[in-house]
Order: sequence, then C-alpha cells, then structure tokens
Amino acid sequence: MIIQINSDSNIEPDSELTQKIDTDVADSLERFGDQITRVEVHLSDENSEKKFGTEDKRCLIEARIAGLQPLAVSDEAATFEQAVDGAIEKLMHSMESTIGKRDDQKWESAPTE
Repeated sequence: MIIQINSDSNIEPDSELTQKIDTDVADSLERFGDQITRVEVHLSDENSEKKFGTEDKRCLIEARIAGLQPLAVSDEAATFEQAVDGAIEKLMHSMESTIGKRDDQKWESAPTE
C-alpha cells in the first residue's frame, strides 16, 4: 500500500506529523491488506493564517481499493492530529461497509450445487 501525504500551500507539516500520519494510516488499514493499492492524505488549513477558528484543520483521505471506486472521507478539527484521527475512523467505517457489500454480492452470485 502506498501512502502519500499532501498539504495545501498554507501549511508545511513537519516530519514528526508526517511520520505519525503514515504510521496511523498504515496500522489502521493493515487488516485490509492488499485490497488497498493507494491512500492519499490531504491536509489543509481552511482559514489559513488570516482567520482563526476552532475547527479549521481539515484532513481528506482518499483510499483506492482494487476493483472498486475510490473512497473519500474528510474531517475537520482543531488540530491536524484530531482531523486525521477522525478521517481515519470515518474511512474504516466506509471501508467495512463497502468491502462487506462487495463480499456479500460475491457470495450471493456464487453458483450453488
């Protein structure tokens, strides 16, 4: 699984944050194994430096699953760490649902004896 971390022009994540995101995403999605080909994490500061807000850090995660359309989720929070954690949690729920539906369809369409 390839994990790519991107940010908007208003922020430059440090190596500690980048490593934490990479580890958290990899650990959380480990059970899906080779079903995921690529994960892109996009960080942005919705208000940039001009304005301040309590929920202005945004994390969007897009996961590409073999044989399915990409899944995208996002979360906004006061810190990037919180936004990433929220987006990972949403992605896990979405993947469980999507992969579960795909597996159910395979089961229903399997030939019976």
